[in-house]
Amino acid sequence: MAADAAEQEQKRAAAAAYDYEGDARWADYWSNVLVPPHLASRPDVVDHFKRKFYQRYIDRDLVVEPMSATSSAQPSRPEVRSSSSTSSDGVRARNSAGSSSRSAPPPPRPTQTDSVPNPLRFDARTIHFSINAWVLVVAGLGMLPIMPKHLADRACKLSLLGTIFSSGYSLYSTYGKPRAWNMPAVQSWLQSVLGTKDFIRLMFSLMLFTSQLHLKIAALPVLCWALDHVARFLRRNFSHSSFYRRYLEEPCLWVETNNTTLSLLSSNAEIALGFLLIISLFSWRRSIIQTFMYWQVLKLMYHAPVTSSYHQSAWANIGRIVNPYIHRYAPFLQTPISAIQRWWFR
Repeated sequence: MAADAAEQEQKRAAAAAYDYEGDARWADYWSNVLVPPHLASRPDVVDHFKRKFYQRYIDRDLVVEPMSATSSAQPSRPEVRSSSSTSSDGVRARNSAGSSSRSAPPPPRPTQTDSVPNPLRFDARTIHFSINAWVLVVAGLGMLPIMPKHLADRACKLSLLGTIFSSGYSLYSTYGKPRAWNMPAVQSWLQSVLGTKDFIRLMFSLMLFTSQLHLKIAALPVLCWALDHVARFLRRNFSHSSFYRRYLEEPCLWVETNNTTLSLLSSNAEIALGFLLIISLFSWRRSIIQTFMYWQVLKLMYHAPVTSSYHQSAWANIGRIVNPYIHRYAPFLQTPISAIQRWWFR
């Protein structure tokens, strides 16, 4: 029983962290859900139907508990219009409600505080947003050219540290921890998280946070990741706020519209960091192991589905610029480059 409860807790965490706005099926599903207007804006009602959507389309093993009587002021209506079985259940529910209304007093009307969603609930998504907002501010300060060098370096390191906490917390809330601390269980857990964005960002931040080099460009990918997350969270949770509509709606819309541009910018910065680490091998701060490990992360970014399109596009542009000069002025480099490419595409 304890194992089943822990498994369901992990599934509920995965359902809460799922990107519903990025799934086109969620918009169609939510448009066919029939709920009273005063309940449709309540976060607990929306979360309930998100779990039902996750159970239907993503993970059928997720157990969705029925909504309690205190969470809704009326009996739930049929979920989807196209379902004949649910519509008959709704007819029976209305009939039973009509028969019981003679003996029971009507349910209390929802108060104003119940009908207004609270975007700052202290849950996993709010904690994740708070860390990313802090990373956005610190990384932005670290990128300012007017900042003194020692303060800018410290701000960049703090932004990397915040990304470590953000990515680690997201991994834990989504995938949990290994079932047991032995090699097969840890290996199975690593295989499930290896190609995810959070794992890649965690490895990137760990490599550069522990580095002796102070590279301001390292804060650029962190800034792009935090900006994308903060903009998405604000659009989902503060769209009814007058302050958001007046000051933040246009910047958040710009970030969402130019998401591809930001991802390409981040990919180019990550690749540039790899070459800077190679150049740093000729300095007294060199770290051969760290440079090799970072290029392993770049290789993972090239092959992982969540980042491969941006990195492959960036490497293609580099190849179109560099290859003609290598063929003309340094043909002796073609043999080592071919060996590196064999390792890269393995």
